[in-house]
Amino acid sequence: MMQDLVTERWEDFLKRYCWNDLIELSNSYPEHRSLFVKFTDMDLYDPTLADMILETPDVAIASATDALREMDMPTGVTLDDANLRIINLLRKVKIREIRSGDIGKLVAIEGMVTKATEVRPRVVEAVFECPFCHHIFSILQSGRQFKEPIECDQESGGCGRKVQRFKLLVEKSKFANAQKVRLQESPEELKGGELPQAVDAYLEDDISGEVTPGNRVIITGILRSYQRMTQFGKTTPFFDIYLDGNSLELKEEEFEEILITDEDERKIKELASQSDVYEKIIRSIAPSIYGHAEIKEAMVLQLFSGIPKELPDETRIRGDIHILLVGDPGVAKSQLLTYLIRLAPRGLYTGGKSTSAAGLTAAAVRDEFGEGRWTLEAGALVLADKGIAAVDEIDKMEKKDRDALHEAMEQQTVSIAKAGIMARLNSRCGLLAAANPKFGRFDKYTPIAEQINMPPTLLSRFDLIFTMMDRPNEEQDMKTAEHIIETHYAGELIARLKSTGKVAAADKERFELANQIMEPAVAADLLRKYVAWSKRNMFPVMTEDAKNKFLEFYIGLRGQGYEDEEAPVPVTARQLEALIRLGEARARAELRDKVTAEDAERVIGVVTYCLKQVSTDPETGKLDTDWVAVGTTKTKRDRARSIREIIKELEKDYGDEVPVEEVLDLAEEEGMERDKVEEIIDVMKRDGILFSPSGGVIKFVR
Repeated sequence: MMQDLVTERWEDFLKRYCWNDLIELSNSYPEHRSLFVKFTDMDLYDPTLADMILETPDVAIASATDALREMDMPTGVTLDDANLRIINLLRKVKIREIRSGDIGKLVAIEGMVTKATEVRPRVVEAVFECPFCHHIFSILQSGRQFKEPIECDQESGGCGRKVQRFKLLVEKSKFANAQKVRLQESPEELKGGELPQAVDAYLEDDISGEVTPGNRVIITGILRSYQRMTQFGKTTPFFDIYLDGNSLELKEEEFEEILITDEDERKIKELASQSDVYEKIIRSIAPSIYGHAEIKEAMVLQLFSGIPKELPDETRIRGDIHILLVGDPGVAKSQLLTYLIRLAPRGLYTGGKSTSAAGLTAAAVRDEFGEGRWTLEAGALVLADKGIAAVDEIDKMEKKDRDALHEAMEQQTVSIAKAGIMARLNSRCGLLAAANPKFGRFDKYTPIAEQINMPPTLLSRFDLIFTMMDRPNEEQDMKTAEHIIETHYAGELIARLKSTGKVAAADKERFELANQIMEPAVAADLLRKYVAWSKRNMFPVMTEDAKNKFLEFYIGLRGQGYEDEEAPVPVTARQLEALIRLGEARARAELRDKVTAEDAERVIGVVTYCLKQVSTDPETGKLDTDWVAVGTTKTKRDRARSIREIIKELEKDYGDEVPVEEVLDLAEEEGMERDKVEEIIDVMKRDGILFSPSGGVIKFVR
């Protein structure tokens, strides 16, 4: 009687609050089989019914589903297999806060999908046949164990005999699509040093197959438990938990996990209205690290990023900015990386030495999670989707692992083709990488590609490359040393303040001054919300003035090759795209909807600084993009071509084996420096073009 009353209440609720959705569902049934009911509407209609859903969800959801399936629809459709799914639960439980009291209750868990199995059928109603009387009966299946009968069902007309094994009629049994996913805490919610915790969730019917690793989701369901087994098949007193999923909500909006209140929004707009907001944000990047103003500005632009574009022909142009820091030891590269990841609304940090291709991109694995089936597992770049991934010591990665970055950086996807699984996951994140020169210190006369053990094809995908050289300079060294000493001094006083609760009066003034120097101009928490709000709401468009500035800069640099066919290629279209992205990021940083000429000039300054550092031919002083993109310069290529011609000419007199001295003499007559020619010959030997059959002679490898 009570059950009927509850079902009636559900029918009344559905008619009052969900009638339009019901009509829509009946029109699209059976392609769509789920009615999504807001918990807030339920609470408004009848708080007792809402409490029942939370405390006894098995009974309550069964009653609600019965009411849904028995409703008379004006369309004449009967919703026999429809599902009722609860969304918008007011309380979301954090994975690490799940306790035994939550078992059997309806909970909403928010997190990131790190693993997902293939979608496979699961039996929900198994039909059996008695081998003696051939009576056919069914058993509803729930939980993780398959339920089999031990005797023929007398209530439905069977013989009641106990049978060791009944025949399962697969063709008459009822199945539902099912998928298992692993939900992990989002990295940005973790405090330093915390290990992310995870919970497995089972999704059935039309909500299965909707997620891929890397998605941020809210899964509402009933928390269930099962007893652990030891490796010898014995039970233990400990239980594991899993989530029996009722509904799935994909978090499409960027940085939804960052709560921005009306008060926060007021502070954000107040900050944006200040004329020096951009400079303040730059000063907020690692204030305890002295100098590196250009790098800190680039990191600010990376935080805000450009606008990703989806074109009518379905081409996607990335908006994320990739930055590479190459530098001598002890110039604070790692500290800059970790600081930016702490500031980014969504960020992940990993070290190149301990990272594999699968850990960085994604993998298809076969383990106990998928119960012997293949499972997709997301790596760092996929988990950092719509955020920033920092990879320290990227040069220490294995070559085969580093090659996996090419697609992730430009197409911003990760493709997997393994064991018949063809999958493409999103990795829409900016990459901030750091590398050390393999010979200890940076040498501006050697191409970057040679110094950091990275292929030029990968280097060319970075929008900005900075070289951080440690060169003795009295004035600079004095300022750096003073800053480091004051930073440590303030740290010592903070440690004393925490332990004793006081600072000596003599030290107070210096302590306040040191604290003031290290205090970020914008508090980290506010800056994170400022970035999240900007990326969620600001989509600037270039003004005509900005377009013209970009065009003039690009054509101005390319122009050196128009008259002189022998001139090197100074910049490519990639640098122009980088400029546009940086301009959009600069406008976003000030919460403006237009990219102005001032934005264009500022980012042109940043790009010019980088080009002068890494793309300048040290011999001619001209910009040559091949120094980064190819690993050599046009000057060196021309010189190598001339040396080949000289060797071929000398072969007429000396045969295959040509004296090195003769080559050097002829090259010197043509105006080439002797040591540069020797260097080119050494390179040609390393590349397998030339070899020395005996001392003092060289020969082409034929």
